Amino acid sequence: MATLAFGLQYNGTAYRGWQCQVDVPSIQAEVERAITQLANEKIRVICAGRTDAGVHAMQQVIHCHTNAVREPYTWLRGTNAYLPADISVQWVNEVTSDFHARYSATARRYQYVIYNNPVRSSVLHNRVTGWYKPLDSDLMHQAGQYLVGEHDFTSFRGPHCQARTPVRCIHQLHVRRYKTWIIVDISANAFLQHMVRNIVGVLLEIGEKEKPLDWAADVLAAKDRRCGGQTAPAQGLYFMDVSYPAHFNLPRLPVDDTLLPFIAL
Repeated sequence: MATLAFGLQYNGTAYRGWQCQVDVPSIQAEVERAITQLANEKIRVICAGRTDAGVHAMQQVIHCHTNAVREPYTWLRGTNAYLPADISVQWVNEVTSDFHARYSATARRYQYVIYNNPVRSSVLHNRVTGWYKPLDSDLMHQAGQYLVGEHDFTSFRGPHCQARTPVRCIHQLHVRRYKTWIIVDISANAFLQHMVRNIVGVLLEIGEKEKPLDWAADVLAAKDRRCGGQTAPAQGLYFMDVSYPAHFNLPRLPVDDTLLPFIAL
């Protein structure tokens, strides 16, 4: 039996998130259906990180086990032939049996895209988060540095989070402005449910100057979700990449890659 790793890209607008659910569309259900058709056997897949309804991915990583024998090119082209247009396979690698898309990962990376303009964009509807109030991206970046490192992120945890512990380690958090665009780039060993969106919610209030710079530190220290800010909308969030030990030899996006060229098309 072979173990296969797939790199997926998807627009999450039409789906209720990654995970299979009864009577609602999901990314996982579409991917399993497509690979099952190509493999001619029932396939179950596991992902690196489950995304919420409306969240997108530039490179989600999944793995599955199969008895089917196909060339990597056939897995790539064949699976894409069975997938809807808003989900695509970017690469396929056969990996060793000890590979696990979730548990082998050493880091995940997200980017959150804000269109900071007084007038909303209809072309970018559901692809970015529009924010009409002026935002100070430098303040947002400075506030984000309070969250870097290993902390208890209870204040940024979603109400239905099933993680055994709220402790996570943020490796880096950068906020950059490109004219009317603001991109929050964050990577960590792992994330809690809604963690990125809740962090962005706090940074938005600081960027509006509704809250002081050190409010981010106060929210973190409170260990109470009620002390935090709003949950930022899902449509601005992109699962960018996953890191694995080098011996698995999986493709990676460039380290300095941003979504700016993609959203500006």
